[in-house]
Amino acid sequence: METAEAILAAVGRWPLAISFIFRAGVWKPRTRPDTFQGAGEEGLKWLQEVKARFGVPVATEVATPEHVQAALQAGIDYLWIGARSSATPIVVQAIADAIADRYAAGLLQSKTADAARPASPKGILIKNPVNADAALWLGNIARLEKTGVPVMAIHRGCNHKPCWSMAHAVRTARPDIPMLLDPSHMSGDAARVPVLLDKIAELGLDGAMVEIHHDPASALSDRQQQITPEAFRSWYTPSTCRVRVEYVSSSCMEAKREENGSKTEATTLNWLRAEIDELDEQLWETIASRMDVSRRIGEWKKAQGVAPLQPERFRQIVERVQKTAEEKGLSAPFAEKVWELIHEESLRKQR
Repeated sequence: METAEAILAAVGRWPLAISFIFRAGVWKPRTRPDTFQGAGEEGLKWLQEVKARFGVPVATEVATPEHVQAALQAGIDYLWIGARSSATPIVVQAIADAIADRYAAGLLQSKTADAARPASPKGILIKNPVNADAALWLGNIARLEKTGVPVMAIHRGCNHKPCWSMAHAVRTARPDIPMLLDPSHMSGDAARVPVLLDKIAELGLDGAMVEIHHDPASALSDRQQQITPEAFRSWYTPSTCRVRVEYVSSSCMEAKREENGSKTEATTLNWLRAEIDELDEQLWETIASRMDVSRRIGEWKKAQGVAPLQPERFRQIVERVQKTAEEKGLSAPFAEKVWELIHEESLRKQR
């Protein structure tokens, strides 16, 4: 409740042009059983209070049919399915079946029916799987669409990496599905959240799901990636729609895209450039890791009295580089030149 109050106090009354959803995970599917697992159904009461007090729709994560039943019984407006659940089609199907049952019941429910009966959700938000699998993400979307409830895709990256190529494939295959960015999980670092938020306009996305906490240092999980309401306020500029929280109306994004002169072709180019940037970063990380191993090899050779340069080993690697270049469709001179530079730096590290 403190966080909800702080967010609304920091930004004032939400502009009507912006669709805002307050989300909080009451069930936390954490890796280690000895870590915080969420408040459980007690937390649903807190979301009910936020909804009643501030008049905003609320969302929570569900991972089982029982979660679906409890959340809808509590009047939760939106359900989101996390990356761990999204990795298992059987889990997604079980959740979809539970939602479909409630949706069908909602259609049959008359205005005078028992108010205690769970309503159908207003929408479902599905995160990408923890692994970079576009086909699996698309399959999850298809499973959930059969419930009859509107579906939105949440791109949260993979292990704190953007995985832009996966998201681009899904966006291309299903441009009709709203796609929101989750910069908090994508970066795992609060300091990088504003940089990633700029990708929303660049890539023609439809909004964001951002983690905000009134005191991140005291958060029971993911504290390193949570921003404060005050920090959010410094990035939030209603006049330009620069930053949005949770879900933002497409009308705001359309205005931003038009302002930037962003056409379909330019957006596609931005996606491809994002993929290139990510690959470049991976390339440098790989080279840095290789140099670290070279340094350790140098330490071993020095301790054993072995010379840094081993001609036979050098010849084997050159042959492997030439073969790999041919297999990958790269020119041999290019590959050999790159290898020579890497080898020179490796020798320098070993010495």
